[in-house]
Amino acid sequence: MSTRIEPVASAWQRVSPRYVVVDFVGTLISSLIMVGVSVLPGFITGIVLLYLIPAAIAIISIITLALVPRRVRSIGYQLRDDDLLFRRGLLFQRFVAVPYGRMQLVDINRGPIARAVGLSELKFVTAAAATGVVIPGLPEAEAEELRDRLVALAESRRAGL
Repeated sequence: MSTRIEPVASAWQRVSPRYVVVDFVGTLISSLIMVGVSVLPGFITGIVLLYLIPAAIAIISIITLALVPRRVRSIGYQLRDDDLLFRRGLLFQRFVAVPYGRMQLVDINRGPIARAVGLSELKFVTAAAATGVVIPGLPEAEAEELRDRLVALAESRRAGL
């Protein structure tokens, strides 16, 4: 018996492998900031034991950075007949189905690191805040094509409401 949750057996669309660079750099920058800030109490007070905090943060950051490639491979989506199914996560898996007729906005964002490697993220906004889905790491052309397709599907599904 499998312990993995697999709602459907068909093929998942994966994000670009170049997204590993974007996720790695973002995680590295935030880790360096956290370690830098956590060093300050020990530096200011001179209490040596306070340096255990940045050491612990550094160890956790190294483990997190080592898991970036696997975490990126876990991100995927499927365009099904009535909805878009999105998944992500290793330890805590998340599956979200967004019905086409409930999509209110499909937005493309490009951060500076993602833009440097030619990637975008697609964000779906629905009336329910809990179903906000962001698909990161899509090549720019694929993100624009997917946005146009989802907008057309959303418009056709809303017509019956």
